[in-house]
Amino acid sequence: MRIIFTFLIFLCSISTQAQNYTLSGKISDLQGKPVSFVSVYIKNTSKGTSANSEGEYRLILPSGKIELIFKAIGYRQESRILELNENLVYNLSMASEVYQLKDVASVPGAEDAAYEIIRQAIRKRKTYLNEVKSYTADVYLKGLQKMLAAPKKFLGRDIEKMGKEIGLDSNRKGIFYLSESESKLSFIQPDKYKEEMISSKVAGSNRAFSFNRASGVRVNFYENFQNWEGLSNRPFISPIADNALFYYKYQFLGSTIENGQMINKIRVIPRRNADPVFRGNIYILDDSWRIHAVDLYMSKEANINIVDTLKINQQFFPVGEKVWMPSSLKFDFTGGLLGFRFGGYFIAVYKNYDINPDLDPKDFVEVLRITKEVSKKDSNYWSQVRPIPLTAEEKVDYRKKETLAAKRESKFYLDSLDKENNQFKPLAFVFGRGYTVRNRFKKEYYRFSSIRNSVFYNTVEGFGIDYKVGYSKRIDSLTDRNLDLNGNVRYGFARKNLYGSIAGNIPVKNSMLGFNIGTDVPDLNNMGTITPFGNSINSLFYERNFLKLYEKKFIQFFAVQRLTAGVNTTFAVEWSKRKSLQNTTDYSFVDVKDREFTSNNPFSPKLEMPLFPAGEALKLTVSATYQFGQKYATYPTGKIYYPSKYPLIGFSYTKG
Repeated sequence: MRIIFTFLIFLCSISTQAQNYTLSGKISDLQGKPVSFVSVYIKNTSKGTSANSEGEYRLILPSGKIELIFKAIGYRQESRILELNENLVYNLSMASEVYQLKDVASVPGAEDAAYEIIRQAIRKRKTYLNEVKSYTADVYLKGLQKMLAAPKKFLGRDIEKMGKEIGLDSNRKGIFYLSESESKLSFIQPDKYKEEMISSKVAGSNRAFSFNRASGVRVNFYENFQNWEGLSNRPFISPIADNALFYYKYQFLGSTIENGQMINKIRVIPRRNADPVFRGNIYILDDSWRIHAVDLYMSKEANINIVDTLKINQQFFPVGEKVWMPSSLKFDFTGGLLGFRFGGYFIAVYKNYDINPDLDPKDFVEVLRITKEVSKKDSNYWSQVRPIPLTAEEKVDYRKKETLAAKRESKFYLDSLDKENNQFKPLAFVFGRGYTVRNRFKKEYYRFSSIRNSVFYNTVEGFGIDYKVGYSKRIDSLTDRNLDLNGNVRYGFARKNLYGSIAGNIPVKNSMLGFNIGTDVPDLNNMGTITPFGNSINSLFYERNFLKLYEKKFIQFFAVQRLTAGVNTTFAVEWSKRKSLQNTTDYSFVDVKDREFTSNNPFSPKLEMPLFPAGEALKLTVSATYQFGQKYATYPTGKIYYPSKYPLIGFSYTKG
């Protein structure tokens, strides 16, 4: 009986799967030109998609009769009832929307009708800002950035060669970033976001995660200010902010009827070009005074950074009986810097809204979760779930970048880069930053300090050398975890004593273990008084010996453990044998009148005498800190903790 029951379930699942069909097509205007990024969704639901830049759309839907809504700013909304019982190609032509002017707009001397509409929208702003206490939604994001122009050389680097490595053509043009992602986004008023990434695809890498973040696309014109960090040093004023009339002039462009509701089209005009303001059009629903859509842009006149122009296109649709939520949000941008010109877009498509679900604020300490399965979805998966079809250019870029990625990740290619970059340069080794040997395939680095940074002079040891070497192995680039080992050898020619030590940091899950063993000549001030190089210059040319040194033999161990978000603990133990030192030389390049070197005892600058008797010490330290309001993101290899604007408190106990 169980076998029969299982078999029936199997047949039902086949039947259910067989009833899903693909609806696709192309949307154009009456002249046959494609209409880009049209919102396409099932009427009275939040299920839908967006057309791509060539007007192509695609939906996978169950069989049966559906009513589709096609919406685009500047075009008349179209509604179509379709019967799906097989895969269907349905092309659509959209007519430009015609907005009728009200009589009052043409009366000489009368206030433009736009002002009363805007005043009504301002009065309702706070109501709609706080209307939805919480929600969840599925969000698809797509980002594309293109190089439009680039110089052949920049700061001595061959840009043409570098461009070929990232997929640009011989003219240094083409796509240099293309990615897609799907996320489950949750929100609680006033500003709590949590995102769980479902899938991610980045052209040119099978392991990277998309930079796109649904939680990072925070555009809400019901807020007074749009504060987009990095884009502008000033927050931008919403066209319906409480004080918007001080920053904007408005012009009524007409109204139209859509689904029985009147939509008012209003031009937004800055009163002063240098203010942090938008330009363009905003669409307001009559009677309810909600935002129906925005088609705005920011320009260099408003002193924005990096980009010359940023366009914001946002559309809303009804979710439930009263609430309207964003259906899509698109940024278009162009910019340039130091001979480089670039452009691109980011688009977000929202669907499957759940309004005012019961969400626990405690769960929002984790703001982002990405599992290792996210980047492992294959092309068959993406062909089924991708709501915006790829353009021909994007398809070619994915294929080309896949080939380039395989090449860049190969041992042969990485070894060839290392062979070129690991060449020994004597001048840099003596006078510069030293010498670094990289093994990109194994993610290993060997560092050798320069001679200039190793030579020192002080009145305790005379001329000497403190040479350092280091080794690092990258464990994880996302959480910035490395295995580090460092060693040094120190010798002063006046004292004729050899010192040396070795130290290391070893990451273990959420902990960091460390050690430091050896002998050294440190400064009495453990916070540091002056650098050895600075002390050498002062001693040789100005007859000043700021460093006060002592001899130390030591063994140190420590462990840092993060218990939860915001809570860090540290345990350290050190055994040391300390010995006071005295000056052994008073040599200087310049004999400064009325000035002599002081003794190595800061309490007896005129007389050389030991500061303290030789002795041993065992020191234990336990400390803990708590960061209020700290949040974190979870990646497959660990967690990243974000800075918090709230205070950090801590306690430390040391026993000697």
